[in-house]
Amino acid sequence: MTKGRLFSASEEEIRNGYTTDVYFDRTKRILEARGNGETEVWAEVTGSSLPRDWKWAVYCGLEEVLRLAEGYPIDMYSVPEGTVFRARSQNSVRIPLMNIHGVYSRFGVIETPLLGMLCQPSGVATCAARTKMAAGGKSVTAFGNRRMHPAISGVLDRSAFIGGCDAVSSRMGGDITETEPLGTTPHALMLVMGSNEEAFRSFDEIIEPEVPRIMLIDTFSDERTGAMDACRSVRNLMGVRLDTPGSRRGNFKEIIDEVRWELDMNGYEKVGIMVSGGLDEISVAALSGTCVTGFGVGTSISNAPTLDLSMDIVEKKGEPVSKRGKFGGRKYAYRCPDCLYMDASLSPGDSITCSCGCEMDMIEEKVLEGGKRTSKPRGAKEIRESVIEQLQLISEL
Repeated sequence: MTKGRLFSASEEEIRNGYTTDVYFDRTKRILEARGNGETEVWAEVTGSSLPRDWKWAVYCGLEEVLRLAEGYPIDMYSVPEGTVFRARSQNSVRIPLMNIHGVYSRFGVIETPLLGMLCQPSGVATCAARTKMAAGGKSVTAFGNRRMHPAISGVLDRSAFIGGCDAVSSRMGGDITETEPLGTTPHALMLVMGSNEEAFRSFDEIIEPEVPRIMLIDTFSDERTGAMDACRSVRNLMGVRLDTPGSRRGNFKEIIDEVRWELDMNGYEKVGIMVSGGLDEISVAALSGTCVTGFGVGTSISNAPTLDLSMDIVEKKGEPVSKRGKFGGRKYAYRCPDCLYMDASLSPGDSITCSCGCEMDMIEEKVLEGGKRTSKPRGAKEIRESVIEQLQLISEL
């Protein structure tokens, strides 16, 4: 029996326009048939608004866009990946996150995948950043791969890591971010082995010693009992994880406090407590001031709202042009280094003063010239560090 193919698009299919909205191919045919196939334009990528009344977002996905766009006869300019941005200036001008110059019929075919490579990752990175802020400096691990299609697990893990998550859970995500993926033990291990103790001892004996020993303790018994089972069964126990279902929680903080008390009372003060299970930035914030040492967050990050970014032509043959509701002309992004307020200008050499009194910087960079990259790729760790630095300048969630 011949296996049917999976529904995921291959890299070749994406590059060849198989996943692109069909009207772009039709537009290309019309332009070429009517003598407009060589029309040069400037197109910009902007956001009209941010979801959930967010005041800011994290720009993510640029590296994959560059890998897609390499070889196309275009010049591309972009704010750096990891930029914390606001969608509009005070005078309602949309901030250009990316500008593309070239013959439209030659690059329009990548508009659909290009936007998808920015919209979803930026939403995931933003939600991760907000969750990291809510955690108050405590660790956050991305556990959301099982909630989304496996074909994008690398995208999800990279985006969550760039947004601020300290670790990811898949091997693919670990390879992309150049980090060791973090995991504990699944309920399945205890259920198949038949007891906490047997599962914990087996993990400790079989799994490489460099893998952190964090045991899931709520499969069969009270969390306090499970915690002590883990302490007695595992050498160098790093932590215990509570994934207590909502139907059994009652007051989750009290359960956590009981586990902490039991650990401390028996001499296991150095064993940390990780919590997971249906957490989001609100519930993480509520627990950040407790004795919890780390959070495992899944669905709320991986299923983050997608940013509504769009690509629009704003200049044709050197003249400003735009559809209704957009501001014409090739524009440049400026940002205040102190408060991160953003503005847009028609000139790359403007002197713009922020309302806080600080001189703004023009933050756009040339990333492609004639389809060739102008600089070396930045690693996920470097981008994440820049995001964490910017988050320190933000006071609101």
